[in-house]
Amino acid sequence: MVAATDIRPLEGLGAVKVMDPIWDSMREEARAAAEQDPLLAAFLYSTIINHRSLEECVIYRICERLDHPDLQAILLRQTFEEMLTDWPEWGSILRVDIQAVYDRDPACLRFLEPVLYFKGFHALQTHRLAHWLYNRGRRDFALYLQSRSSSVFQTDINPAARIGKGIFLDHATGLVVGETAVIGDNVSILHGVTLGGTGKE
Repeated sequence: MVAATDIRPLEGLGAVKVMDPIWDSMREEARAAAEQDPLLAAFLYSTIINHRSLEECVIYRICERLDHPDLQAILLRQTFEEMLTDWPEWGSILRVDIQAVYDRDPACLRFLEPVLYFKGFHALQTHRLAHWLYNRGRRDFALYLQSRSSSVFQTDINPAARIGKGIFLDHATGLVVGETAVIGDNVSILHGVTLGGTGKE
């Protein structure tokens, strides 16, 4: 029998690394892109490489795009972080959404592309924040995000609309999703689509 005092940790083992293949791939892709085109290096470092997590990276990118004198990026980032603390499942949903774009969009060759460039992905994640706010009674903030997203991304998604995970919004220009619309998991939607609400009936 081995005494408890004789049990020691194995030497040479470092801290356990959490596997996050999408985030790891994105950082490698960003480094390769920075090396390929040094003029984009500062952009790639500030949006991807310098961040500690995929969530932090996505929040930063979307908030920089939504930045406006009415509501600056730093305040939007704080609200996204508040949502992530209250709803940590968003991190998993975020990854499923990125994978959906990568798998279904023939124009998407790298994981970093939806995060950096695709407004359908940005509009979807903005809606997720607006929906979270709406469900917590912060209706005006949610409506502000709907309006700002419409201006920046050319989509109009009511914050009350319920949207599942694994969603691919292709191009997304002219997409309208009404208040009572429900979109399930693993759905792809093209541009110029209207999913109307039921009105005030």
